[in-house]
Formats: sequence, C-alpha cells, structure tokens
Amino acid sequence: MAISGWFVAALAVGAVPVVLLGGWPGLGVWTLLVVLGAAVDLLLAGSPGRLRVTREAAPRVRLGEPLAVQLFVLNTGRRAVTGVLRDAWQPSAGARPSRQRIQVPAGERRVITTTLLPTRRGELHAAGVTVRSSGPLHLASRQRTLRVAGAVRVLPPFSSRRHLPSRIARLRELDGRTSLLVRGQGTEFDSLREYVRGDDVRSIDWRATARRRDPAGGGAKLVVRTWRPERDRRIVLIVDSGRSSAARIADETRLDTSFEASLLLAALATRAGDRVDLAVYDRRVRGRVQGATGAQLLARMVDVLAPVEPELIEPDWYGIPPLVRSITSQRALVVILTSLDAPGAARPLLAMLPELTRRHTVVVASVTDPEVVAAAADRSSSERVYRAAAAERALLDAARVAAAIRRLGGDVVAGTPQELPPALADHYLALKAAGRL
Repeated sequence: MAISGWFVAALAVGAVPVVLLGGWPGLGVWTLLVVLGAAVDLLLAGSPGRLRVTREAAPRVRLGEPLAVQLFVLNTGRRAVTGVLRDAWQPSAGARPSRQRIQVPAGERRVITTTLLPTRRGELHAAGVTVRSSGPLHLASRQRTLRVAGAVRVLPPFSSRRHLPSRIARLRELDGRTSLLVRGQGTEFDSLREYVRGDDVRSIDWRATARRRDPAGGGAKLVVRTWRPERDRRIVLIVDSGRSSAARIADETRLDTSFEASLLLAALATRAGDRVDLAVYDRRVRGRVQGATGAQLLARMVDVLAPVEPELIEPDWYGIPPLVRSITSQRALVVILTSLDAPGAARPLLAMLPELTRRHTVVVASVTDPEVVAAAADRSSSERVYRAAAAERALLDAARVAAAIRRLGGDVVAGTPQELPPALADHYLALKAAGRL
C-alpha cells in the first residue's frame, strides 16, 4: 500500500477549518472519512499481482549506444490497472524514463519501452519491475514489485576503430597490393619480375636472370625478386588487469585503454593474415580468446573483455612465460599492455623479460597520463613548480624503465589514451615491414 499526495491534501483541507474556527471533533470525522475513502480506493484498484510481465531486449550493446528494452504487460485480473510502472535497473544502465504511466484494461496487454544508455562496461542487471496501481479516487495505491529477470552485456566501445581504414591501407601497400613492394631479409618471397630503374640491385636473382633470354637476341633480362610481409605469424596479447590498471586517465581506466589498443591491433593483424590470441592476466587468467579468426575474433574478444574489471592486487609477472607457452610453442610477437611504474615496482617485469625475449619479439605498451606531461611543463607559480618536479620525476622513472626494457631486448610503445592504440598498430606495421615478426 502507498498513500498519494491527494490523501495528504485531503487531510490538510480538513485541518483548515479546525485551525481557523476550532472544533477538533470535526477533524476526527473528516480524517475518518478520508481513511475510509482510501480503503475504498484500495478495494477498487486493480491488482498488480495479476499482471504478467515479460522482458525483451538485445543481449549486448556497445558502451555509449542506446538500447530499447520492451516490457510486455498482460493484465489477467478483472479490474483495469491504472498507475505508475518503474523498470528498475542499476544506476550505470542510464534507464530513461525511470517511471511511466500505464493503463492496462482487464484481459489486455500493453508494451512499455525503456531506453538504456549505459555509462560503464560490464554486466547490467534489472532489479525488478515495480507497479503502483491507483484507485478511482487516487487517495491510495496498491504496490508490488515483480521479479522480471533482465541482463544486458555492455561491450567495449572500440572507438579506436576509426584508425583501422588508414592502417589497412598501409598494410595493403606492404602486402604488395599496390605498386609498392617491400624487399629485404625476413620477408616472404612473392614473385619475380623484370628489373626497372630504381630497384635495389641486391634483389637481383642471377639464376633466374641466366635462365631468361631476350627472344630478340638482346641478351639476358635482369630479374629481381619481390617480397611481401610474413603471413600466418602468431600475435599474443597479454593485458595486465592488476592494481595499476584501475587508475583513471583521461576519464577512462588504463584497462579500458588496453582493451582499445588490443582490439585495434587484433583487427589489423587478422586482416594481415596473422593469428591473434588474447589473455587478460594478473595472478590468474581473467579472460582468454584463443583459436578465433576473422570477424569471429573481434566478436569473441569484446564478449570476453566486457565483464573484466581491474583487480586491486599486484600481478604475478613470473607467470607470463608459462602462459605464453600454453598459448603457442612457436616464435610470436608478445604484446604486454601494462603500466611503466617506478623502477622498484617494475623489477618483477624486468626480471621476467629475458625469458620471453630469448624466443619471442616482445613489445610493452603503456599509457601515458597527459596531465602529468602538462604538469611537468607548467611552472607558472611556486606551487606548480613543485608539481612540475614531481611530474618530471614520474616521467624520468617511466623513461628509466623503458630504457631497461630496451636493453633486455624488448620494444616500448607509450602514448596517451587517444594515441596508444594507433601507435601500437603503427609499431606492428613497422615490425612487419622490417621482417621482425
């Protein structure tokens, strides 16, 4: 049961004569009449318990995109249900409108639409559907919460996909689909063609030249080899979900930026014909994608990454080499997406790296905080000078860790949340062009 504002207003109307003229017995009679009216209202109101509510919604939606959720409300009672319905979702679902007026005659069905605009990635759950049925006098209402299961998985937005067309165009150039062909050691042999001015003389195939003679008797035609980047290479993405991934940079967590960079690199690598595997790891594997290719790869990745949240624990870096061995026994490009902390905190990472770099090409990708960079350059006051000193120290520590990674045979890619995904994709293309995969 719930009383309405009309019930309070009716009592207030009865109190006015008492205050102005006196007469407390009259107030008691008026109160009794209002209470009786509320009781009659409850008896005449339709029963919310006789409503049968079912929910229909898409099981997945990308972060930032709206999703329409439909409720089908069937009245199996003998009285019409008139009142207010609330489809209760958790706050991060962004359900609008929160309350809606309904009028469902006996034996009929109505469709109620709620629009979700999620503000966080992960699993969203509905708490239930609350119906408040009012009587004809609108003094009191019958209220009941109906348990109607509802869940929607909010996928990563993959906003970095806007960089994909330009990188695919560069990949086509490397792949020989345009006039540009890559030559050099470490790439795969593609074809033979006649020498033209400007070709590298080191790419001349003398045996093929000796076998090819000009029919007109003009002597041998020089033949050169053309090359293309390697295909069917292994790319292993390791995303750190430990404590440092929970830090928010530019209104998103480091983990979300790592997801964006992983999705862009995976989309590009699968277009290049390489095989991509993913593991989200801190002290245990939180999510894993293995053996998927093409469009199925991205679909499985966003589905696996959606519910993963940072864990406030220190990652076990010594578990990375066994994890990579469990994924592939071949030489691979291992990309570790983590943060470059102070040298003391990075010691386990640095101690583990030689075991990886002996067999694999290793790239460590890290997010740079643009506020730290801005603070290091702002020295307009004495207080900001101290902030600049602290920012410079943080940047120096990250640079020292990056230098140590390079000495151990790894590469480092760093950038702001907007810069890191395309920078990592560009580094992958550079490795492919140089034949280092």
